[in-house]
Amino acid sequence: MRAEYPKIERASADRSASAGAEASDVNYPQLDPGDIATLFDRARLRMARELRGLTQVQLAKEAGSVTAASVSQFENGHSKPAASTLQRLALALRVPPSFFAAPARPPAQDEVNGFFRSLRSTAPRDRQQALAYVHLARELTLEFEKHVALPELNLPRVRIEEGQPLQAADIEQAAARVREHWNVPPGPVQNVVRLLERNGIVVVRFRVSIEKVDAFCVDFPDRPVVALGADKGLRDRSRFDAAHELGHLVLHGSGERAGTRIIESQAHEFAAAFLMPVGDIKDELPDHLDWPAFLRLKAKWHVSLAALLVRAKTLGVMSEHTYAQGWKALSVRGWRRVEPGPLGNPEAPVLLQRALDLMEKTGTSFAEFIGHSGLPEADIRTLLSRDVSERPRVEF
Repeated sequence: MRAEYPKIERASADRSASAGAEASDVNYPQLDPGDIATLFDRARLRMARELRGLTQVQLAKEAGSVTAASVSQFENGHSKPAASTLQRLALALRVPPSFFAAPARPPAQDEVNGFFRSLRSTAPRDRQQALAYVHLARELTLEFEKHVALPELNLPRVRIEEGQPLQAADIEQAAARVREHWNVPPGPVQNVVRLLERNGIVVVRFRVSIEKVDAFCVDFPDRPVVALGADKGLRDRSRFDAAHELGHLVLHGSGERAGTRIIESQAHEFAAAFLMPVGDIKDELPDHLDWPAFLRLKAKWHVSLAALLVRAKTLGVMSEHTYAQGWKALSVRGWRRVEPGPLGNPEAPVLLQRALDLMEKTGTSFAEFIGHSGLPEADIRTLLSRDVSERPRVEF
């Protein structure tokens, strides 16, 4: 009989104690080096290497007594490393040796595409490192699901057939459909990140010293992951990033056409329509450059002045000439880099941290979890940390 795990939206320690004990009864045998070598998972080796930003040649040098050709053979599945070699690789990659043992679940695809903003301006190694980070977030999520029940994935899809043109009205309707499906009331979205998490989408902020990688997402079949840049400390832009990645998940799916100008433009249009529905905002937008009015709208809708300017032009409220003058004004005043009217810290993901909190309340400590999962502790702590935080909420 399937164990009933405590649900994350019902984080009562009293009600969840018995279920947590049941989930913790799973037997986690400690693997010896020979077992790890036998169960070696080549995808885990590649993930760890790319997470550290190393080439196969660099890893061979770091590990010592291992050649780049051997590393390539290990990752291609043509051979398996001996237990002693695994120990050296684990030390060089700063992961526990048990990390290399294949998990008891279907693996993710070896080649999974992420929706990166610009493939030309992003170095392949940076993309690989960012993707490895997101793969680790997926692994962490699946390990948590052995102990607690996360929100089920609830994501409506609006698929676009290859070669089929997508009109602006179609994107507006897609955004409206998602809002309706998620029961979002008219007006501004209170918290975009929290909305994604409540509907089963994992959101993380990546902190892996990748300067040129902007927000991106990966549409894993079991649970999509949205990665937001930790260095983007602007609430309005971060919210737009989250809505942009949602647009990719809703409209584009697998990522086969990721990085093209058309795909990115469609995701931008979706984000604007999702955050600023035409029926709610059109009558509020000024048809001239009334900056105080735009600042008031920024404070209400929690979007940037630039996004409001584009929305006014897209909805036919503002003329092309006025729109062009608006962009010139933004440039002259330096507002394209730093806008007036800051909105505070970006929205912070909470799903994974709440999963950890609930798991610990139901009897499994973080140390036990790390030991059982074989995941690298330092990287998991980085995934769970919050370098930006929302303002504390006053509770009554």
